[in-house]
Amino acid sequence: MSSSHSPLYLLERFDVGIVRLDAERRVLDMNAFARRVLPVTENQPFTRMVLDFHPERSKSKVEFLLDQAAVCPVSSPPPMTMIINIPERVLLIKVSRMSDGAGQSTGYTLVFYDITDVVSSEAPAGARETPHRRLNKIPTVQGQQIVFVDADRVLRLHSDGHYTRVVTAEGNRFCNLSIGDLEARLEPEQFMRVHRSHILNLRAVHELVRSEGRLSVRLQGDDEVIPVSRTSTAALLARLGLPAAPRQG
Repeated sequence: MSSSHSPLYLLERFDVGIVRLDAERRVLDMNAFARRVLPVTENQPFTRMVLDFHPERSKSKVEFLLDQAAVCPVSSPPPMTMIINIPERVLLIKVSRMSDGAGQSTGYTLVFYDITDVVSSEAPAGARETPHRRLNKIPTVQGQQIVFVDADRVLRLHSDGHYTRVVTAEGNRFCNLSIGDLEARLEPEQFMRVHRSHILNLRAVHELVRSEGRLSVRLQGDDEVIPVSRTSTAALLARLGLPAAPRQG
């Protein structure tokens, strides 16, 4: 069975952070692991909103997760799931709405797992120093299921607002991480951002298409034609071992 489709990892393997919120989304308390991962000072009173503990680029995602949990119409809603990127860490977050005996909302419980070691690898000895560990698996979301897609199987990544579509020969999957987050963590010798909306796996390049002075790319196993920005054209050709200005026929 393909590793990108099998249930590879049990959440019981990971340390878990737990944060309780009131109905206004103020932090009530958290466990020791959450204190280590989130920017909490030792004697800090819990009067801050939960979004204050997250980097700016992740705030809108966490807010969306809480909004979805708040409006879910079923009486016992399943946890809402999302993946976010914080410096040096990739977190899988689940949010559940809490209610009293009368069914009235009393707040939320936010649980997160640090999945960095599952999806990342340490840089090899002697490699150029990088602030991020390299992703060798990309975490994607399908309903309430998390599927880890091997980076080598990825043909390209396509920006979808604040999120990303991960395209393989079998189809595409939704990833909560932005294309910028993924660009910073993927192996630069293998993946290249050729457009503000596209990152390519250079090993999958099958054909270059030039039309009206613009360059596009076709990939093996993918029917889409991917545009290359003018500012990325020379760099892409160099990475592929081609001259920057090919002779005209």
